[in-house]
Amino acid sequence: MERATEPPAAVVVMGVSGCGKTVIGRRLAAALGWTFRDGDDFHPPANVTKMSGGVPLTDADREPWLATLAALLTTALVAGPPLVLGCSALRRAYRNRLGLPHARIRLVHLDGPVDMIRKRIEQRAGHYMPATLLDSQLAILERPGPDEAAIVIDVSEDPGQIVRQLIAALGLP
Repeated sequence: MERATEPPAAVVVMGVSGCGKTVIGRRLAAALGWTFRDGDDFHPPANVTKMSGGVPLTDADREPWLATLAALLTTALVAGPPLVLGCSALRRAYRNRLGLPHARIRLVHLDGPVDMIRKRIEQRAGHYMPATLLDSQLAILERPGPDEAAIVIDVSEDPGQIVRQLIAALGLP
């Protein structure tokens, strides 16, 4: 991927459930004055039902969801406003479906100790994703390759510190 001379029009914050995509994505968007969208909000009801029941999604289940998220990113690229999108994007094929790598979309991979992430999932309330699905997510996770130029962040840090690191890594004010 060639580095763009223009600033990014979008940032995709990826990682397994419980890594902090929503918390970090919201804070990053607020700090930048950008729009935040949580990929979880765009799952069709059938996907939510499956995950709530502890059943992992298939690639076929994910396709309409990925198409919707790809459209959000395309809109940010073409017409704006700039977008921070929280999306698991666990496999390379999913990231490709989103249009990545792209010179004006930066990829952030939130990563950290599995035990810490599992504990976060177990402690959160009101989310449909049970901790039992973490292992299935870890099993399909394909960490971004060098050509994807992902910013990899350890989620063990304080969220405020993570956002400061991201803004610096993105080269944004």
